Amino acid sequence: MEIPWLDRDCSVPARLGVGPTRLFTDARRAHWLSWILSIVVALGLIASMTLLAAPTASLVASFYLDNIADAVEREINPLGPPGRPLPLPASLSVGLRFAALSLLVNLAVIALTLFTGVGFVAFFVLNGYLLGREYFELAAMRHLPFPQAVELRRQRSFDVFIAGMIVAVFVAVPLLNLFTPLFATAFMTRMMKRLP
Repeated sequence: MEIPWLDRDCSVPARLGVGPTRLFTDARRAHWLSWILSIVVALGLIASMTLLAAPTASLVASFYLDNIADAVEREINPLGPPGRPLPLPASLSVGLRFAALSLLVNLAVIALTLFTGVGFVAFFVLNGYLLGREYFELAAMRHLPFPQAVELRRQRSFDVFIAGMIVAVFVAVPLLNLFTPLFATAFMTRMMKRLP
């Protein structure tokens, strides 16, 4: 038995005007919709690259940070005592902790951007705090035990925060943010070595 309004070429939802055929036909007629969607997707990709590049680059670079810090220390004071490289488990632990914290901070920035509109300021403040804290502690742990490195960071919290804000500006520039671990490690090592 054949039903006249239902044939093989078209489904019931499409005949009612709610199927994919209708959507694609309307999208072709309204090319502006696809143009707007392209812009939204492009902006989303740029935002996600900006927000996720730092944690990813930091995780990968955590294996090389001691080499960078060592080179900077030799340049600043070739006759001074060299820092101790972090053991691999400690280095991996610090790298994973930093990547996880950075991901959480940047998710908070996205939420603040969407719901309060203070995302731009939140990006620099939160990342400035986090980047300053983590990279300063990494530089300090080459010369001090972990509890003393944390205490030194707390004593110099304003200086570390301002230095972290400079690193956050570096993070905000796409493609340049891939070099953040190199810049931040060298910058914080110099800051640590120049402390009285």
